Amino acid sequence: MPAGRSRGLLYALAGAGAVAGAATARLAYAAFTRNRPAELSSRWTRKNHRGEPITLLEGPAFVAGSAAAAAVTPGLPGRLRAAALIAGTGSGALGAYDDLYGTTDSKGFKGHLSALARGQVTSGAVKILGIGATGLVSAALVSRGPVDTLVNGATIAGAANLANLFDLRPGRAVKVGLLTGGPLLAASVLRDRPAAAALAAVPLGAAAALLPDDLGERAMLGDAGANSLGALLGLAAVVGLGKPGRYAVLGTVVALTAAAEKVSFTKVIAGNPVLNRIDMLGRRPAESV
Repeated sequence: MPAGRSRGLLYALAGAGAVAGAATARLAYAAFTRNRPAELSSRWTRKNHRGEPITLLEGPAFVAGSAAAAAVTPGLPGRLRAAALIAGTGSGALGAYDDLYGTTDSKGFKGHLSALARGQVTSGAVKILGIGATGLVSAALVSRGPVDTLVNGATIAGAANLANLFDLRPGRAVKVGLLTGGPLLAASVLRDRPAAAALAAVPLGAAAALLPDDLGERAMLGDAGANSLGALLGLAAVVGLGKPGRYAVLGTVVALTAAAEKVSFTKVIAGNPVLNRIDMLGRRPAESV
């Protein structure tokens, strides 16, 4: 196929993925938040960093929307489509379990795994182990050999967890997703990988469509949405990048996850003028707290 036609196909598939992700996520969010019974509404309501009530239904909307988009977006081979559904819905379902039944008694990898070593099975431990399993299963569908599967599975699961660590302020996790997913999409286009481009576009479209409600502090991704967003971007990375790129992504994910055990991302972002400006873009000013 001539280079011009090939590049045009890439753009078309990426556009289709983004549009499908955006449309299905908005439809799902409208369906989930319309005429909710009081009991269901309260179960999915939490207080944000301002102490104001906010719905977590943005998360299930992202999971449902991105799954539907992955199912219908053209250009995805069957194994890649299945991997996307397993990674996105699996991590999303486990995140929803933690959203609904999780406690704050144990925090972070160290806290949950320490509790598990004492014989206490926390919701966070269930999520960590479950997301690890779904990451490996989805990676097995797109990898070559056991080593490749382990590296890719760790990247998918690690990205799912890392995205959730940023979901502490309005729009932050979505912005991180867009800022990391955009280069992944561009890399897939430059490497002439249409399936990877379409795959990367799906969560980007869904996340972008839900960003206004997130920034407006009407809703948040919660564990369900953030885990799913990270897992899908992790999958896009292992599919769209070469071996050096994949190892670099895994190293970055591991380093940031380890750093989160020691430092507060919120404090680091607030202390950096550039990061703080990006973080506050579109948000209510802090003075209105």
